[in-house]
Amino acid sequence: MKWVEESNPAHFIRDVGFHIQEEQCVITWHWPAEIPFVYVHKSLPEQAFDLAQLSDTHLRLYTREEYKALGGYRETIEGIGRYAYRIFPGTLDNGAPVMLIQGNQDNVIVVNTGKTKIYYSIKQKKQLFGKYKSVQIHIFTELALPKDVLCYVKKEGAAPMRKEDGTQYAFINDFAPGRNILPEIEVKKNDYIRIFFTDGRKYGEIYELIPE
Repeated sequence: MKWVEESNPAHFIRDVGFHIQEEQCVITWHWPAEIPFVYVHKSLPEQAFDLAQLSDTHLRLYTREEYKALGGYRETIEGIGRYAYRIFPGTLDNGAPVMLIQGNQDNVIVVNTGKTKIYYSIKQKKQLFGKYKSVQIHIFTELALPKDVLCYVKKEGAAPMRKEDGTQYAFINDFAPGRNILPEIEVKKNDYIRIFFTDGRKYGEIYELIPE
């Protein structure tokens, strides 16, 4: 794939937006008048974008005529997830297609096709005469879940209401899709545990945390 850096802002893609229509994700943008086609690149948001690794297999050429006929760039939604789309302006150089690299991020959008549901439950086994009880955390997630998304908080005397309301603990392993049953932990009889997002503002837009 041949690409060159573009310095003329009049050729830049901007005002990228999206909406969900039935079972399709529709991406729209401002299309510069002198740009006959674009290249669309799709990846996971956490993946670093590396121009050196780009090839034709990573890009889809999309013409102005297709855009007009379909009312944007359309993809069928296949499950819940977040994806980063980059729309690169394209032009011809002696009849050969060239991808233009603009010097900003106005051509990038992160699309959220729905919140991944995370269900959790806390199972307790009390000792009849002991001072402690065994607690086991169950996490069910629709998709693979990084360990840093969740934490558990322990509080004495009452259930914690927020992650700052007690002692916070990190999980040591990522969660696989489906039900994850964690090893039992021992706490005092009067201790309570609850699951929280490590960053509610960040992860609350992506995941839905539901007690079972």
